[in-house]
Amino acid sequence: MLTRQRLMRIKTRALRRRVWFKVTSRLERGIIDLTIRCVERVRSLVLAGILSEIIRKIVRTLENGFLEMVNRVGGTIAEKVCGIAERWGNENASTWRHDSGFIRFLGINAVNSRSFGVCEGA
Repeated sequence: MLTRQRLMRIKTRALRRRVWFKVTSRLERGIIDLTIRCVERVRSLVLAGILSEIIRKIVRTLENGFLEMVNRVGGTIAEKVCGIAERWGNENASTWRHDSGFIRFLGINAVNSRSFGVCEGA
């Protein structure tokens, strides 16, 4: 069920990630803003359908942005790790830099540990 609080959370996330103005049209932003101002809970099936499409577009962009960031950060770290492992004599290390699972693993760990200040160089 769509509520004012849920719409406000989605809008806030989109604004913080800087996708609100890139992904939504002026009309779509207006629909969400007016719904937040005027409705506590969406009861109209027509309005709920329109809002669901807009929300789906925003959420899809937010998720893709996260994966792009994870792959970018993980790729950078994988290059460094592979270089170190190769210098230490590991012959298989050159294949790691192309392993998408390894890159995602490193990227997710780095992104999650940034809030604690652990990953300064990535």
